[in-house]
This record gives sequence, C-alpha cells and structure tokens, in this order.
Amino acid sequence: MRRKQLVLGMVLMALVFSVTLNSCKKSDNGPSDLSLVSLKVGTIDLNGAVSPSNIPANPTIVATFNTNVDVATATNANITLTRSYDNQNIPLNIQVTGAVVTVTPAAGAIGNGALFTLAVSKAVMSTGKLVLVDALSRTFTTVGSFVPTGQTAHWSFENNAIDSVGSHNSNAAIDITYAASRKAAAGMAASFNGTTSIIEIPNGDQLQTPEFSLAFWVKVDTTSHPQGNFIIGLGAFYGFQFEFDGGSCKMAGRYGYTGGADTTFSEDLWFNGTALAADSWVGWTYQKDLSGSGGVGGLFYQKWAYVVCTYNVTTKLGTMYINGEKMKEQNFNLWPAGSKDTKCSGLKYGGALPDVKNDLAFGFIQSRAGTLWATESWGGYAQPGANHFKGLLDDVRTFNRALTSVEVGLMYNSEKP
Repeated sequence: MRRKQLVLGMVLMALVFSVTLNSCKKSDNGPSDLSLVSLKVGTIDLNGAVSPSNIPANPTIVATFNTNVDVATATNANITLTRSYDNQNIPLNIQVTGAVVTVTPAAGAIGNGALFTLAVSKAVMSTGKLVLVDALSRTFTTVGSFVPTGQTAHWSFENNAIDSVGSHNSNAAIDITYAASRKAAAGMAASFNGTTSIIEIPNGDQLQTPEFSLAFWVKVDTTSHPQGNFIIGLGAFYGFQFEFDGGSCKMAGRYGYTGGADTTFSEDLWFNGTALAADSWVGWTYQKDLSGSGGVGGLFYQKWAYVVCTYNVTTKLGTMYINGEKMKEQNFNLWPAGSKDTKCSGLKYGGALPDVKNDLAFGFIQSRAGTLWATESWGGYAQPGANHFKGLLDDVRTFNRALTSVEVGLMYNSEKP
C-alpha cells in the first residue's frame, strides 16, 4: 500500500511540474493575443478618445501591434477604409514590416473635409497565429472644406489666378482686382469690372473631360450691370460656358458622339425657374419651379450663389445645382432614337475653327484671342455693351467625373457663408 501511495505521489508531482513548465513556456513565448499598440498618421493619434479632424487628404496610416503580423492576413479584405458619406471602400496599399502595418490609400482617392472609418477585422493574425480579441474601428476626418475626389483644377483667387491642384495658371489677368470673399475662411475673390476684366488660362481644353463637373461661387452685380453676364467660357459653346442673363442661366457645352462625319454637337443645360410643363423641350426630366420665390434672379441678385453643373457619361444625365439643390436635369437618352444626343460619348472640345481658341476665360465667353462674334454688340470683347461679367468669382473647380447630389450638398454646406 505504501509503495502505491509513493508512486501516485510521484505521478502527481510530475503532472504539477509539467503544467507549471508549460505555463512558463507559454508566458516566455510572448503575448497570448494580438493587440494594437499605436495607430498614427504622422504625429496625429488615431487611437485616442477623440476622433481627429485634421488628417491630410493623402494620409499614411501606421499601425503598430504587440507582435509580428502575418503578411497573408493583412489584406484589403481584412483592413478597410470606408468613406462615410457614400459607404465606399477606398483602395489601399498595405505593407507589413514585423509588427508594423503601413496603410496608404490610393492616390487621389481621399478628398478634403470627409469622414472615414478604418477597420481591422479579427481575421488579421500574428505570425504565431495569435488573433485580435476584438475587431478595431477608428474614425477620422480629413482637413479643410469638403472636396470630392476627381478634382482637376482649383482657382481660389488668393490675390492671384494660380491653379492649386494642377498647372493651369493664368497667363493674363486683365483689370482684375481682389476683394473679400463670401466669408473670412474663403479668403479673397476675383473682382471683374464688367467691361474689360478677364482672366485667361491657356490649354483650357485639357480640362474638358468626357465626364465632367464645373463648380464655382459667384456674386453678380445686377444693379449697375443689368445686361447678360458671360461668367466663364472656353471657346463659347465649342468648349463650355456659363452665363446668367437675369431671368435664366445656362451651361452650354460641346459633346462628342459615336458615328457620323461631324463627331461633336452642342447642347444647352438651360434653366429659367419655371415649372416643368408637358410641352417642355425634349429630354428635360426636372426643373425646379422658382416662380414664387423671385425666379432664377432671386438666386443671384446681389448675393453669393454656388453653381455646379455635371454630366454623367454612364447615365447621360446633365444636371445643374444652385446652392446645393438640384435645379435642372436632362436625359440625353430621351432624345429621338438615332439622334446625336442618344449617342453622346461625353463632353468633347470642338473648337477647331480659326476664330475659336482653347483658352479658358473667366469673365467672358472666350479669351481675347477668340474672334467668334467679334462684331456683335453682345459678343465682341472690345464692344462697349458686350456681356462681360461684373461681380465676384471664387473657388472655381473642375472635376473629371460627375459629382453626386450628396457630394454637391456637402461641398455647399462646408463652404457657404
């Protein structure tokens, strides 16, 4: 009996020693779970109690964990960056170096002033197959006023006519002064005298992409300058141009189409603020009725207005927004079968005539080098009664895609006075 008790005691001691040894080994081998140590963009902490709102629009996100991360699990499926306003996932370049995971969004995929959510799922593991106890989710907002992706040019007119996005800078600013813009945060705006003021941008046709958006803030001086105002023009309707004549406004544009010897045609996105009637022009699908609120003039008279015009290649919809609200829409698919409109392939510069130049002009329908309508009282730059623009212009932007109604609303709300 004593022998059996001795053997049993030795076995129990061996088991206790084995458990103790294994426990020590497990502890000595490192952590039992994968956990986040830090999450930063430069020196900005993304892992704090407050969601930061000063993240640059081209961030490099660095996540440091407590142990080495398995490269095979650090994928775009397991690490995501989602844009909140449209729930779109941003393409990411993910690099793993030991315990450090570097996340870089695709170039140009993140705009200013937008909220994003970075998520790391529990599928991300360490090289030792340790797993995250809880999935990670952190939010941040990019710095500045909201600007969607796809921006190809931006003139903020901070005492100059420099394009802050690309290289489309002015080679001539004639009789331009600068004045306070719509609010202090907007800085300065370009001021046009209604007779000779003009800003010319060479090679403006490079900005006329098939899918396109034009956005700008404008304050028209309708008191001392009651005639029409050519606010922006690229070779008139051989490129694109926006004008306001008191009772209506329009963006005229040149479009390409498939088939036929003449591969371009012009079409107006015209808005006069009346109810959409049964006998409206073909293709019109929406027009806001402003007859009870002062008409189109009520949006522009001696006040700042925000204008956005878009064309969507896929849907063939042309849309005009004023102050963040849709005012006019037309559908090129609704023109008669076989027409140029139904075959539209998007905007296309068509100014091949000798009297049309490819300069983008602010303050007139075309640059001074363009001689189209030179002898017309309303259309010649040198004519005393021509429809020069008088007023203030600010934050002109072009995009190589059609902005959505949500994006237009966010832009307006982030920039309005």
